This record gives sequence, C-alpha cells and structure tokens, in this order.
Amino acid sequence: MDSRVPGNELKMRMSRFKKRMEEQNPNWEFCVIFKNINLYYFTGTMQDSMLCIPRDDDPVLWVRKSHERAKTESEFPVIEKMSSFRDAAKMYTTLPDTVYLETDIVPLGFYQRFSRHFPFAHVKSMDRDIAMVRAVKSLFELSLMEKSGKIHEKVLEECVPDMLKEGMSESELASRLYSFLVDEGHHGISRFGSFNTEMLLGQIGFGENSLYPTSFDGPGGSVGLCPAVPLLGDRRRKLKKGDLVFIDVGCGFGGYHTDKTMTYMFGSSLPDEVIAEHNQCVKVQENTASLLVPENIPSHIYREVIEAQTPEFLDNFMGYKDRQVKFLGHGVGLLIDEIPVIADGFNEPLEENMVIALEPKKGIAGVGMVGIENTFVVSKKGGRCITGTNPGLIQV
Repeated sequence: MDSRVPGNELKMRMSRFKKRMEEQNPNWEFCVIFKNINLYYFTGTMQDSMLCIPRDDDPVLWVRKSHERAKTESEFPVIEKMSSFRDAAKMYTTLPDTVYLETDIVPLGFYQRFSRHFPFAHVKSMDRDIAMVRAVKSLFELSLMEKSGKIHEKVLEECVPDMLKEGMSESELASRLYSFLVDEGHHGISRFGSFNTEMLLGQIGFGENSLYPTSFDGPGGSVGLCPAVPLLGDRRRKLKKGDLVFIDVGCGFGGYHTDKTMTYMFGSSLPDEVIAEHNQCVKVQENTASLLVPENIPSHIYREVIEAQTPEFLDNFMGYKDRQVKFLGHGVGLLIDEIPVIADGFNEPLEENMVIALEPKKGIAGVGMVGIENTFVVSKKGGRCITGTNPGLIQV
C-alpha cells in the first residue's frame, strides 16, 4: 500500500488550513511551521525544514536537509533549498508585524535564532487551528488508519495469547510484541505531541504492575526498564499463573496511528467481581461509541457517560487511587494524543471522520488495570471501530 501523500491531498489540506485561519484569525498574514508532524501533514515529507505560508502568496517549503529527499518523496509544489534562515529571509523583503507559530512546541532559543532573520514584532499561536484541521481525516488518511487497525487487531487479539509463557518477563513480552507488530507492517514508533512524552510501544504490565504510578497522562501504569527509561516492561516481573496481563500499545501505518488496549487472564480466571468490573468498562466503551456522531459535543458526551455510573464504579475508574485522569477518550492520527478529547472543556462539535480512541479502564487492588481501548471513526451511525471487537480478558 502506497502511503505517500498525493499532491491533491496536500492541496486540500492547505486549503482547509487557510479557511480555518480566515475564520478564526481574520487578520492573519504569515504563518511558519517547524514541527516535523505538521511539516509532514502539509508537505508529505519530514525534513529539517520550515514551511512559510503567506496569506496572499504561495507557501514555500524551505529545506536545510535533505533537499534531495524532499524533492524525491514530496509532491508539494514549491520546495527550496536553504543553508540557514538567512537564505530564506532574502525572499521576504517585507514582513507583517505578526507571525503565527506552533507556540506549544517551538523552543525560545530556536525562535530567537529564527527572529534574527525574520524580525516579527509579535507572535501568536496557531496550534489549535492546525490541530482542528488535522482532526478531520480524509479518505486517504482513514485508509492508512484502517490498515493500522487491522494490524493492531491481528497482533493483540490473535498473536499475543500464543506469546504468553509462564516465567517470561514484561520486557521479554514487549520485545516479542514489538517484533510481531513491525513484521505485520507497524511503522515502528508511537508518536505523542505532549511535552516530554517518550514512547516506543506503550504500557505493558503483569498484575499490579499495571497500576504502578507514572508521569504519563493516562489511566494505566507501568514500571518500565529503569527510572531513566520508564518504558516497555519490567525485567524483574515474571509472568505467573493467575496474572492479569495488561497491554496498552500504539500501532501505526504510513505515519498514522491507532490505539488499543487488551487484557488477558493467564493460567486461570479472575474472580467474578473483577470480570464484572471489566464488563462494565466494555459497556461504557459501547455507550460512548454510540454517541460519536457529528454535532455531538465532547464535553456533553463525557458528562453524560460519567453521570450514568455508580459512585462505586467511579472509584478507581480511569486511574488508580489519586491518579485518575479526567477524560474517556482522545483523538488519534499522526499523533496518538490529538484532539478532540472526550472531556470537560472540549466544546467544539464532533465532525464526521474525526477519529477517537475510547479507553474506559478501572484499577483493582491486588489485580491490576481492567478495561479496554479501541479506536473509532465518528460517523452518522455512531463510532465505527477500526481495531477489532474482542471485549478483552482473553483466557490464556
């Protein structure tokens, strides 16, 4: 499957972005993009570069390295070579007072080097504008995400049960799982936009390790390899009969991700009351998915679903003890943590072909994190799942 971005797709994306800027920032005149993911979204290549977008002229991709590769793999119409910002600045003899930047991610020192040659008087943010444009997926993008979803479904629902062996460590499972995913077509990385978030695969935990506190903004937990690398899995924790196995990992194809969580009962079944809590999480996912229709408001969905739960169920729901997160799902695409988020404060209506991962989960003392996560496409008939239908707690 060819994952290169067609030229007409790039043209459509730029048109949608300019329309959004006209609506939200009617006086805008000049934008500059530096973030690799946004560069890829608008140009189809991920180089050491910047994308200059004047309001009344053609956008130009200025590439420091590699200009040759950018010309080979991108159908973006104007790609120029630069050795430094000075080279690009020669083209812009007059500049407006204000530049729109990705203020959430451009470091101050980097901006200071840029501003020596592009001396704008003011900086404004366009982060949300880009995020909202990216939130609605094209048919091309959906085709890549559906491919990722098929890989996710096959590996987590069909392959993982055969990987689980008594005495193996979490890190051993992680390495095997990563190999399986890549062999099936996974692009090999789980990308996040949140500041300082690093992730190779996801969270893997046996038993109560899936409740271990982390800095990651999600309901699950993970011990990881060491304090400096709290990722993958614990080398010391060995799988034993009666363990709950928790796997929350990203997958991707052609740059586009899906997100999925599956749980497994190794060697013996869990107590009935634990299974009942898990099944309630699955029901929450189903109910929330039914509300993923155009024009519904994410914050309203969140409150409706949360208010329908009992106080007992909400105890340790979406995180263990004081580590509960305040959302039920999040946008997915070129990053795993995109908008919209099913949470308070997100009040822009859903649109058709937005993609959202729903992840209702609940921590249980002495057992671990039960629950589920799948990725859904917003449609007029409700969320369409693209990562499989197995309800989890697979008996192994």
